[in-house]
Amino acid sequence: MSTETALTDLSAAVLARGGELRAGGTDTSARQRSGISPGPFTDLAGAGHLRGCTPLPGGGLQIGALTTLAELAADPRVHAGWPALALSAGTAATPQIRAAGTVGGNLLQRNRCWYYRNPHFSCLQKGGPGCPARQGDHHFGVVSGDGPCVAPHPSTLAMALLTYDAEVHVHGESPRGVADLYGDGDRLSHADHLLPPDRILTSVHLPAPWPGERAACHRAISRAHAEWPLVEATARLVLDGSTVRHAAVAAGGVARVPLRLTEVEAALIGREATPDVLAAAAATVLARCRPLPQTGYKAELFVSTVLEVLEQALGPAAAG
Repeated sequence: MSTETALTDLSAAVLARGGELRAGGTDTSARQRSGISPGPFTDLAGAGHLRGCTPLPGGGLQIGALTTLAELAADPRVHAGWPALALSAGTAATPQIRAAGTVGGNLLQRNRCWYYRNPHFSCLQKGGPGCPARQGDHHFGVVSGDGPCVAPHPSTLAMALLTYDAEVHVHGESPRGVADLYGDGDRLSHADHLLPPDRILTSVHLPAPWPGERAACHRAISRAHAEWPLVEATARLVLDGSTVRHAAVAAGGVARVPLRLTEVEAALIGREATPDVLAAAAATVLARCRPLPQTGYKAELFVSTVLEVLEQALGPAAAG
């Protein structure tokens, strides 16, 4: 059986049986145990051709959707060419989850809101009429955006891939940018991505890295290990002397979708990488912030996390 036929059959099985696809199972198993996702599940484990990294013409890299986070973090090609992605994969969750969780699963996972995860609550994500977190405990909720659901998107990899202008490939469809998996956060009131249940994400394609780029990833968390970030950010920078020639910056944990921070990039490109310039660039994210009653602390944390990742990416250059 050809790989195309196998994927078509898997897709058809979901359409016929209902339920959802399952890759590493780290998220689906947790939702199944809590009683909010009863299945049935159609396993992708047999689609071995969707695993591993393959060089692309022109210096890019194809990452199979079933590649685990641990494999991605350990791949020397990823470390050399796309270091912020390797860092993101290597710091997500726990070693046990990284050993099982997949690239595709990380991009398409569900949010961690405790109202959504509790079978005793109705919410928008489960087809209910409203968002109980908005009136209840939303301490870990969004600080940017006005959508009906206030749960931040949980994918660290999606945030990092935004800075690399990566494409995702879906069986039977045209390639799309990572941001197009999620669209406007206002559209994610009943799901955490825009793919129909039967669509199979097959791979991620990375373009060639910028020559001489510096990169970093930083997570602001409430404990050292096994914690979802309150705010996280990724930065890629290229210097010409002390002047920033290229910049790509993204953030997670702050909105319904991972955010590409074009305002930060614009405040950096063409300017010297002095402490004042970095601080002013990081502060531009405040214009995005519309805190909920319990997420005001995230506005300041958002700024400081972006500043931290810029300083890490620049290293000694950030000292001015």
